[in-house]
Amino acid sequence: MGFALRVAWFLLFAPIAGIAADSLGVVADARSIQPGELVVLTVTGPESLDTVHVRAFNRDIAGFRVDATTWRALLGIDLGVAAGTYVASIDARPGPRQLHASYAFTVRTRRFPTRVLSVDPAFVNPPDTMRDRITSEAAQLEQLWKQSSPERLWSGRFVPPVPGVAASRFGARSIFNGQARSPHTGADFVSPQGTSVGAPNAGRVVLARNLYFSGNTVVVDHGLGLFSLLAHLSVIDVQEGGLVSSGQEIGKVGATGRVTGAHLHWAVRVNGARVDPEAVLQLLGGK
Repeated sequence: MGFALRVAWFLLFAPIAGIAADSLGVVADARSIQPGELVVLTVTGPESLDTVHVRAFNRDIAGFRVDATTWRALLGIDLGVAAGTYVASIDARPGPRQLHASYAFTVRTRRFPTRVLSVDPAFVNPPDTMRDRITSEAAQLEQLWKQSSPERLWSGRFVPPVPGVAASRFGARSIFNGQARSPHTGADFVSPQGTSVGAPNAGRVVLARNLYFSGNTVVVDHGLGLFSLLAHLSVIDVQEGGLVSSGQEIGKVGATGRVTGAHLHWAVRVNGARVDPEAVLQLLGGK
C-alpha cells in the first residue's frame, strides 16, 4: 500500500522467531504522526482473538476483525492535539484470557497554511436571529459523533466523492473578511455546479438537511466511529436513516452555506477526532 510510515512493536517481550504465547504484536500505519492524521493499528495475537479494544487520547476505540488472529483499530490524531508523547492502551481477549499491550508514539508539531477568503458578511458575524439555530446545529453534530454504529459498515476501498484533487487543504487557518475563524477541518474539491457527489464508502445516512454554515449537508456513519460529512450541496438525494453503498450518489455539488463558489467540502471524524480525508483515502485503500 506504500505507507509513508510503518512501525512495528512486539509487546511483552515476544521473541524474534514469532509472537510469544502471552503477547500481542502491534503495527502502526500512518502518513505521519501529526495533528489531523489517521493511524491504523494492526493487532496480532498468538491465537484467535475474540475482542480488541484500544484507548487513546481519553477515547475508547473499538477494533474490527481482519482474520482469526488479526484485528485493526482506527486512531485519529485530532487537529488540536499538542505535540508530545502519548500512549495507546490495547486490550484483547483470546477466549477467557485477557492480553494487554501499550503502544507509545510521539506526535510531532505540524504547521498549517493560512487561507484568506471573502464571503457574505452574514456568515462571518451572523445576525442575532440565527444564533439559536447555529448553536443547536453545532450541538447536534457533536452528539452525532458520539452515536456511531458499533458495527463496521464500510468495506473495500474509500474513494473520492468527486473527481479531482483537493484544492483547499485540511487544517488551513481561515481568515474570513479579515477576521480569524476556526481552522479548515476538511478538504475542498473544486467541482462544477451539479456534479454528482458519491458516498466515499458504505454507511448509514445520519443527517441530510440544510445547516447554516455548511449549507445542504449529508453525514454518513461508516461505523466504529468513522464519519464523512459532505457539504455545500445544491441537491440532497438521500434521506436520514437510509443505507448507502460506496460511490452511491448522495447529492450534487453546489454553493450553499458559507462559500466563495461551487465546490464540495468533505470532512472526516474518527472517534471524535478531526482527520484529513486524504489520509483516509491513502490508509483505507483496500482494507
